[in-house]
Amino acid sequence: MGLFHLTMYGVGLILGAGIYVLIGEAAGFAGNSMWISFLLGAIVAIFAGLSYAELSALFPKAAAEYTFVKNAFKNNFFGFIIGWLTAITSIIVAATVSLGFGGYLTQFIDLPITIGAVFLIIVLSIVNFIGIKESAWANTIFALVTAGGLVLIIFLGFSIEPVETIDYFEAPNGITGIILAFVLIFFAFIGFEDMANVAEEVRKPKKTIPRAIILSIVITAIIYILVSLASIRILNWEDLAASSAPLADVAHSAIGMNGSVTLSLIALFATASTVLITLVAGARILYGMAKSKSLPEFLGRVHAKTKTPWIAVIAILVTSIGFAFVGDIVIIANIVVFAVVITFAAINLAVIVLRYTEPVLERPFRVPVNIGKFPILPLFGFGTTVYMALQFEVEVVLVGLAIIGIGSVLYIILKRRKDFMISD
Repeated sequence: MGLFHLTMYGVGLILGAGIYVLIGEAAGFAGNSMWISFLLGAIVAIFAGLSYAELSALFPKAAAEYTFVKNAFKNNFFGFIIGWLTAITSIIVAATVSLGFGGYLTQFIDLPITIGAVFLIIVLSIVNFIGIKESAWANTIFALVTAGGLVLIIFLGFSIEPVETIDYFEAPNGITGIILAFVLIFFAFIGFEDMANVAEEVRKPKKTIPRAIILSIVITAIIYILVSLASIRILNWEDLAASSAPLADVAHSAIGMNGSVTLSLIALFATASTVLITLVAGARILYGMAKSKSLPEFLGRVHAKTKTPWIAVIAILVTSIGFAFVGDIVIIANIVVFAVVITFAAINLAVIVLRYTEPVLERPFRVPVNIGKFPILPLFGFGTTVYMALQFEVEVVLVGLAIIGIGSVLYIILKRRKDFMISD
């Protein structure tokens, strides 16, 4: 992939379905001020993106997070835990976005949201088992279709004059609501980190990956902020917060039933595609870790006929359904964000550590704004992710810590078995 395809790949990964699913919840927290929450999300994503850019140029390899953390901290356990969090995140993302699919499906079929979500996971897991090949051009088409629905919302919002004057700084829950919305909608920025994992399939990766990461974050941030402003110009934040298919209701309010149907169809496509990509990626992560003897060998078994890692596919299917039955999209989205901010904190810290432990390594891309060797922006990135980690509800933190605890126990068990490759 060159710069264009990789940038579009990143835009597709980030846009995905997060904004289609969570903009209503964000409105409930932040009211008309939710655009500020998206702006804050973009800033934190830029911090992490710059760190990923430097590390990707330094180590352009697959299994990016594991490689970055292990090289920075010279510690296999820390690298394993970050890899474990990445794998678990894929599972929970599938559950979260499938609930969004269930919400938009109610526009066509009177079916409980959770049932619609489980149906989607099962159907796409069958597709995952049968086998699926994805390519850069297909992902580009997906990104353009998904973006098309958002561009439609932006066009409608700014071409129709609001009935009454809008206070774009109205925040029913004050700064607290804006921060809660920011932590939640950060889910919508997740995805750009996966660009680092295709380094071995990119032309001139040391130059192309950093540029594509930054471009994809900036493009999606602009789209998100414009969509949040356009939405409240059409539909008041209270109605937006109460909707299970928020952008479809925005389009319906603007141009009637045709708008609602169009946006619902695009949202169904966006959510289904995101779930499929996530299920495929999650199964491959488990398969890859099993083949490298970092997870039990049975997860690496390949079906004789379909040539797919069928046990890993089933494992992802069962666990994704389990999270989908939680039913509360805010809770499971927050669990994802908690896992991601821990990973991003480690990545930002890795840039700082490597500047001192490996100062002579050639860095084709360096994070800007430095005092001597010390990079200032990764420090801000580390600080903001730690701050975000402290904003979650107790149950979310406990689930996150439990996931880390399970990974730690698994690491200890596997390390004691001679047929595994784990060693410090």
